Amino acid sequence: MKASAIFRADLLADKVVVVTGGGSGLGLAIATECAALGARVAIGARKLERLEQAAAGLEAEGAEVFHAALDIRDDAAVEAWVEAVVERFGRIDVLVNNAGGQFPSPAMAIRAKGWRAVIDTNLNGTWYMSRAVGERMAKAGGGRIINIVANMWRGFPGMAHTGAARAGVVNLTKTLALEWAKEGILVNAVAPGVIRSSGLDTYPDYVRESIETEVPKHIPLKRLGKEDDVAWAVAYLAGPAGDYITGETICVDGGQAHWGMVFAI
Repeated sequence: MKASAIFRADLLADKVVVVTGGGSGLGLAIATECAALGARVAIGARKLERLEQAAAGLEAEGAEVFHAALDIRDDAAVEAWVEAVVERFGRIDVLVNNAGGQFPSPAMAIRAKGWRAVIDTNLNGTWYMSRAVGERMAKAGGGRIINIVANMWRGFPGMAHTGAARAGVVNLTKTLALEWAKEGILVNAVAPGVIRSSGLDTYPDYVRESIETEVPKHIPLKRLGKEDDVAWAVAYLAGPAGDYITGETICVDGGQAHWGMVFAI
């Protein structure tokens, strides 16, 4: 595990960084980058086997890691998990709300169960984690919360449920940034565009094929993003360079927020 050439190796030395959904994909890339920059990391996800593999890989490279199963949709479970992290490391300096999930579907085909599942994960889960960690950050004198959202600025055909949830998180980001500024808590978001990661494996074959072949045509930079592109944005906000930034959302999307489709209407 090597620190990227972009940041100095000790950028996050002695920081405690929590990454939800840290067992794979973007979450693991973020946890790996933070650990390489000197942070102690705590990762949580619902699938324990994948989480254990991620933790073992990080520890093999010298990282100090806490890992335990976590369902961010359960506020009581969130509280217990966060308390366990604080017991292990003494505090939390950075929370990365990365865990999320959705499925492609026309809006008329989304039923109540599917709608609630996506809202519970992407919006409610982000709030439960932010509240639990924010209370402890306030007592400790401050910290950083970084929410991973999505490119939904011009509507999100095919993803009405997650578009609504992520838009809610962007507003929550702004609101908490204002309310919690007096506590020394900086709250920002990172909005990835279409990123080539293991998260694409959850989609049907025809969707993955379209993402690989058709979507780049509608991105100004004409390519999909890398997991590192998102991890570097998080590290920027978590480090000293982010000391005077709060309430903002950084789009890491190759310009797609300004032009081009995600799914055909």
